[in-house]
Amino acid sequence: MSQDIAYLPRLRFQELLDTLKDAGYRCVGPHVKDGTILFDTVDKVDSLPQGMTEEQGPGFYRIKSSSNERYFSWANGPQALKPFLFAAEEKLWSAGRDAENHIHFTPVAPEAEHIAIIGVRGCDLAALRLQDQHFMEGEYVDPYYAARRQGIFLVAVNCSHPADTCFCVSTGDGPNASEGYDLVLSELDDGFIVEYGSERGRFMHERLNMQGASAEQKEKADEELNSARNSQHRHLPPGNLRDVLFENLAHPRWGDVAERCLSCSNCTSVCPTCFCHSEAERPGLDGSNSEHIRQWDSCFTPGHSYIHGMTIRADTHLRYRQWLTHKLGSWHDQYGRSGCVGCGRCIAWCPAGIDIVEEVTAICSGKGMGNEA
Repeated sequence: MSQDIAYLPRLRFQELLDTLKDAGYRCVGPHVKDGTILFDTVDKVDSLPQGMTEEQGPGFYRIKSSSNERYFSWANGPQALKPFLFAAEEKLWSAGRDAENHIHFTPVAPEAEHIAIIGVRGCDLAALRLQDQHFMEGEYVDPYYAARRQGIFLVAVNCSHPADTCFCVSTGDGPNASEGYDLVLSELDDGFIVEYGSERGRFMHERLNMQGASAEQKEKADEELNSARNSQHRHLPPGNLRDVLFENLAHPRWGDVAERCLSCSNCTSVCPTCFCHSEAERPGLDGSNSEHIRQWDSCFTPGHSYIHGMTIRADTHLRYRQWLTHKLGSWHDQYGRSGCVGCGRCIAWCPAGIDIVEEVTAICSGKGMGNEA
């Protein structure tokens, strides 16, 4: 008889994949690929990164083998949920010229696919909530994002092995998955505690026909979560940083970090909440048709702030300041919270090793140094 808090032995994990596939979902999970852990289609448990962990630091990411047989004893790779919902590039409409030289515009219908993503962490669920606010809960709903969002089934994993770069505890977004999932797993050495968080999740939960988790298993899972919380040594300054950041727009640290920053946009590419984009026309070579494309952009590129013949933020100093004050400051005005979920990806994947926690701490310590127009 299935229980609300159940236990799935590791030897039965393939049944979870099979149950999701039988329900019409394409299963997506972590794979070791190109020296990192990336999400891709997974049909068999053999594809999962069993016995793998990683080391992360400023400008540093390496995966390595570990002595355990767990599938999820790692924190995160460069990917979050964003690529599955807000596509890196997509066609919004096409235009074509007929025989009479009349131009016709054809919208591209959003494509929806049923995907079950396995291995989602608490920080990425928090980022998804922010993306939902931006793309679906305003006056204008983005149909492309909304179509993909409806087809996503989320299997979260409570994080027991945070990386050195993680600071989700200080943002309130981990290491446990608190909401927004369909199923959530707590991995132990021999199996998984499984709970559901939605009606879809309940349906899958019941189909697995699991036994209830024991008190000892629950206690062990709680101990690992507490250990994960206590292991995080990076912490953002507490509270809403909006005012203190805007009071320190002339802090010398902005110039200091600009000398190190490459304006490469790696941080915004791996950030699970960044949503800047640009649009462009892709004409056919014969001039008879064109496609209108939306693609990821970044506030670190010169074109992002180009308006009517001038670039508003012409140097890295202003671009980095824009990114950080928006992410940690004015997001509070737009979305009621910071735009940072503490995943630490921007730290690990910055080629210059810039640490957002270090920079914010330095700038906030300079309160009262003056302002800048």
